[in-house]
Amino acid sequence: MIPDLLTEAQIKDFTNCGYLVIKGFYDRHQEIEPIQYGIWKILGILFEKYNISLDRKNFSPETFDYGYQELIATNRKYGGEVYDAVKQIPAFMRFVSLEKNEQLFSQLRNTDMPAIAAAGYGIRIDNPHEDVYRALLHYEYRDQLRSIDGIVFWSPLVSITPDLGPVQICPKSHQGGLRRSYLRDPENPEKTGAFAMRIENEAALIEQYGFVAPLSEPGDLVLMDFLTLHSSGTNMGNRSRWSMQVRYFNFNHPSGLHINWSGCVANGKQLKDIHPELVIDN
Repeated sequence: MIPDLLTEAQIKDFTNCGYLVIKGFYDRHQEIEPIQYGIWKILGILFEKYNISLDRKNFSPETFDYGYQELIATNRKYGGEVYDAVKQIPAFMRFVSLEKNEQLFSQLRNTDMPAIAAAGYGIRIDNPHEDVYRALLHYEYRDQLRSIDGIVFWSPLVSITPDLGPVQICPKSHQGGLRRSYLRDPENPEKTGAFAMRIENEAALIEQYGFVAPLSEPGDLVLMDFLTLHSSGTNMGNRSRWSMQVRYFNFNHPSGLHINWSGCVANGKQLKDIHPELVIDN
């Protein structure tokens, strides 16, 4: 029999608040450092490709992204190449499908049929003072679909300090259920896709629920219900905020069966085609 990974108190907290922070859930040496090393190697390949000269030291988990700021300062599109490449690191793919992730989801959702959302995993790179790709207030089901019965696994690759902009979570907001969104953001017309959508009555919801912004270290895990409202913090630091996201959902839940476990934005589909009742076309 597989031992439980969470206490009854932790399960109760997650069910009530819609999020949970687990310190040291991942082994930093065995499960995190290989991903950081893969990123370090990819950066080295791109530095050589684009003739960027740096006094580069040996790999260190604390400075695995050394030179990334110089890379995107040379040409911002190089950052997109890094973003696409790092999600293909074998160590990251092993992280996505760790057995203990599956066990954790099964325990929280009392299911024997957990699933990983295809195109629902990746490594975010939130650069200092760059707002165009910052995720505003949203809930995961809107952008991912698959099933209402889902959980985001969020884990940092760098120490998350207040100036790096921790993820901002609205406690207990999952209890409000599905919410409508505007298709376009009039305040940020340059944004597209999921980044452009804005939750209806956003300011009132933030006032109602408030925010928590947990600080975390590599190896920590932040869990969020698919209906929990949250947003990316603003990075006011001098270093990019590197974090990993994996979305798990329950194959057995009726909401997923109803939409055939369909994906959304990352799968080239539009929310209004699957949930027209959740869309305000402005």
